[in-house]
Amino acid sequence: MTTQQPVAVLGGGSFGTAIANLLAENGRQVRQWMRDPEQAEAIRVNRENPRYLKGIKVRPEVEPTTDLAATLDGSELVFVALPSSALRSVLVPHVQRLSGKMLVSLTKGIEAHTFKLMSQILEEIAPLARIGVLSGPNLAREIAEHALTATVVASEDEELCQQVQAALHGRTFRVYASADRFGVELGGALKNVYAIIAGMAVALEMGENTKSMLITRALAEMTRFAVNQGANPMTFLGLAGVGDLIVTCSSPKSRNYQVGFALGQGLSLDEAVNRLGEVAEGVNTLKVLKVKADELQVYMPLVAGLHAILFEGRTLKQVIEQLMRAEPKTDVDFISITGFN
Repeated sequence: MTTQQPVAVLGGGSFGTAIANLLAENGRQVRQWMRDPEQAEAIRVNRENPRYLKGIKVRPEVEPTTDLAATLDGSELVFVALPSSALRSVLVPHVQRLSGKMLVSLTKGIEAHTFKLMSQILEEIAPLARIGVLSGPNLAREIAEHALTATVVASEDEELCQQVQAALHGRTFRVYASADRFGVELGGALKNVYAIIAGMAVALEMGENTKSMLITRALAEMTRFAVNQGANPMTFLGLAGVGDLIVTCSSPKSRNYQVGFALGQGLSLDEAVNRLGEVAEGVNTLKVLKVKADELQVYMPLVAGLHAILFEGRTLKQVIEQLMRAEPKTDVDFISITGFN
């Protein structure tokens, strides 16, 4: 890949914009595709993304565009930062153009009807593309403000990992590589659910011990589910697992935490989501995860509990009481004693 060729970023949200800026800082020309012409024009004129990341200057090397065909034709490396609900409708018309491209998903979500992760949808849409995911404790605003940040690029395609590392690695952003694409991506999707619980716990002033208990049991629950699905449990001890879980469950900047916090203050789910004004993937993930956990008979009391709060009229206090009354189990039960091959 020549340095002259622009890198494409699909999506005009906060994360897509933060990544576009990082690429630009590393000397790459960037084409950032967005659906909304007004948003593209505002970025072009004011060099600021008006709806997301207010106050952050978008660098001159980032060219906002609404022409998806030209964006895809002009780039080999494409970062996909579209909401999970829009992925298919945006990309399916351009299947031919995706062939042979490196597609790196930045979206942490699960598709409702199929239980597919974003990279699995990309694989299905574009079987001839090279697929990777980027995931980790990565709040968009902090990346944009140059807080020291680490992330994981995951793919079985080693060259793709190296290309992404070369494009994104900079003085404030460190990119580690992993071959466990499924585990890394699953960690990124699942933790959003637990961030909602954490936000509620904080709004209800439940204390640091409680929050720590919730985060730790969330990690056990996520890993139990992931291992059932064939992921490597060790992935969950890294940035894409426990790292991402900690930041999302403890930061008011996290969208899913904000939704939980609003719920804890007594708002309805609709009110909480409207107050946020952008997509919180955790609500969608919760619905599909609950169905899947029941179907697979994986023990996920926090998922069942949050589902009961959001859709069955229970309170967080009732859910935590039930958790406390449950049979005490072993603390770490998802790694077999004989070791993991």
